Amino acid sequence: MAEIRIPTPVTRFPLREQANLGWAFVERQTNLWKRHWAWEVVWLVYGVVNTLAIGFIAKQLTTEGVVSGQKANDLVLFLVIGTLVWSYLSAVLDDISLVITWERWEGTIEHTLMAPVPRVAQLIGTSVFGVLHGLVRTVLIMVMALPFFTIDLGGVDWATAAVVVVLGSASLIGLGILTGVLPLLYPERGEQLSFMVQAVVLLVSGVYYSVDTLPGWLAAVSHLSPATYLLDAMRGAFIDGASVGDELGNLIALALFSIVLIPVSVAVFSAAERWAKRNGRLKRQG
Repeated sequence: MAEIRIPTPVTRFPLREQANLGWAFVERQTNLWKRHWAWEVVWLVYGVVNTLAIGFIAKQLTTEGVVSGQKANDLVLFLVIGTLVWSYLSAVLDDISLVITWERWEGTIEHTLMAPVPRVAQLIGTSVFGVLHGLVRTVLIMVMALPFFTIDLGGVDWATAAVVVVLGSASLIGLGILTGVLPLLYPERGEQLSFMVQAVVLLVSGVYYSVDTLPGWLAAVSHLSPATYLLDAMRGAFIDGASVGDELGNLIALALFSIVLIPVSVAVFSAAERWAKRNGRLKRQG
């Protein structure tokens, strides 16, 4: 007698329900950070101190007369913007790329990845939290650090800065999800590999210096990092008062990174998840 196979029902979630599920992950991550609020204080203090330390380098050069006038103001802005943007980048990448590490820490990885929840809802929800969390932390750092410097912000194009943040955040979401595959594939060393990716992004993206300073081959690699274009556009808006039209090249690059990286990263994460389930990698402790 032929074996009868009963097809497994496929659960389909309407877009509105997926949005609600995604927001549930935003609330979940918020509650996790509330429980670990002491670490948030640590990283906030670290961000303020790092911004001040880097900014004081420019201030010393101004005091010694190495730079003066508008160049002094531009140098302080260049370094402070780089530090603030990196604070934002690292917060977003941490929250997104360590999504699997969070699950292992909490002992919920099996429950979350076996639950009938669309993976895209979880990843986008976690990413939205990362963006909101990064923005709040960076604004707090800026409010605490800027009073230590005399900076003229009268020429800033805030509309351009807002567009850069939106497009830059979308591109970072894709990069963060891709990096988040590493802890899924390598329970023992994936977290360390995620931080190594961040280190490479820090090196090649021109956080504390122009990418023109880099050796030729590293300067070429910098074009593969969305952070390069985010930093360049943000500095253009703050230092040169550049309009959206002036920064169109950087904005198009960020949009392309977003369009390509987000769907590709979700697909790669889903494939890695299936592989991890087949090979028993969904364990609570790495």
